[in-house]
Amino acid sequence: MDTVIYFRGALAEEGELEIARQHFRVVEQRTLIKPGELVIPRYSALPYNHELCQDLQELGAIPINTHRQHAYVADLQNWYGDLTGVTPQTWFRLEDVPKLGGPFILKGATNSKKLLWSTHCYARDYMTALEVHSNLLRDGVVGQQNIYVREYIPLRRLAVGLNGLPISEEYRFFILDGKVLASGFYWSSHLDDLECEMPDSRDVPESFLQEVIARVGDNVRFWVVDIARTDRDNWVVIELNDGCMSGLSEVRAEDLYRALADATR
Repeated sequence: MDTVIYFRGALAEEGELEIARQHFRVVEQRTLIKPGELVIPRYSALPYNHELCQDLQELGAIPINTHRQHAYVADLQNWYGDLTGVTPQTWFRLEDVPKLGGPFILKGATNSKKLLWSTHCYARDYMTALEVHSNLLRDGVVGQQNIYVREYIPLRRLAVGLNGLPISEEYRFFILDGKVLASGFYWSSHLDDLECEMPDSRDVPESFLQEVIARVGDNVRFWVVDIARTDRDNWVVIELNDGCMSGLSEVRAEDLYRALADATR
């Protein structure tokens, strides 16, 4: 089976499209996809994933993630149960949040506003959570999603960004069919803020990573997991995402696309 990258170039990171072309046939219009091809919709799985999968079916092509698989990682509520105990405790209704609890992190089902950390993400207590929740409801993207409240777990801090955003030791792993394709430091936009050398994703224990992969299982083929070290030297899953829509962070494009080509050849 041949593999094609259906690429939305406007969202690509610098140089990524050119590297993808070195390893795959790349198209930017779905009408150029051929029957029988395996399709990786890089940055193009949204906004209408269900319609995209239907169109590919009509073309006789196969998306690397079905719509059901995409939905599994696109909404925290769908994968949370599988990773309970290795990801922060989460409340899916504001009325269930403990009134005497905190601090918390608030986010949408799919997206967060962590760059607006002090007003649209972090809440020190329940009353502050109400304010952050109200701010998120007014956001044009997150306000259209279900808003969830997560336990705030202090992570190993490497720097502090704008609005008090903590830059932590966090890594991104691209995974296909239970195998890690490539990995790298998460905070690519804050490398100049680091007060140390760039951390190495190989520091994440293989046993922890394999446990996460096993728990996710075959719920999704191509996906991303973000894993961070806590300030108590434990490891925690921060987020899952569709591998088609996830940015590279500090993952080398050459490493990802070479491994992806080998795995799908």
